[in-house]
Amino acid sequence: MLGKIIAGAIVITGLAAGVAMYYLQVYHYYETIEATGTNDVEMTLLVTEQPEPILYDSFEAINATSSPIRYRACFTTTQSLSMMKETYVAFETPEPLVAPNWFSCFDAEEIGYALERGEALAFMGTENIEYGIDRVVAVFPDGRGYVWHQINHCGEKVFNGEPTPEGCPPKPGY
Repeated sequence: MLGKIIAGAIVITGLAAGVAMYYLQVYHYYETIEATGTNDVEMTLLVTEQPEPILYDSFEAINATSSPIRYRACFTTTQSLSMMKETYVAFETPEPLVAPNWFSCFDAEEIGYALERGEALAFMGTENIEYGIDRVVAVFPDGRGYVWHQINHCGEKVFNGEPTPEGCPPKPGY
């Protein structure tokens, strides 16, 4: 009898821990972000290599303090994609990261397929917005836009415990 009670307690504890972990990962750490107009949606200019805000509307975003790559945003813009191609720095290796299913405006799979097929273009938002993390902006011809944070080549090496690659800024605190 005592064995059944102990086994039941272990199962109930495991279930409670699983539900708590799911809730924490999918809901708890995220917060919605209000548009501030300063650097919500900005892309690096080809000429100056400095980020500059672009025109946007219908901004929705989430972020979490638990990880620098949890930022996701959706917006619309009236700027033409052809003008953007001539003005902003293209991002060569965009990999949209999956957002929680409750943040329904951001569909990483759809964005990724569109980028692969050339139906959308990705631009450098802000390089090293946090050490080793770039802000990436993808824009569709119809004006839909998406933003996410992605680990860059410097971050990949340093976060894995390897030495800072040549051409990368030194990691703060080292």
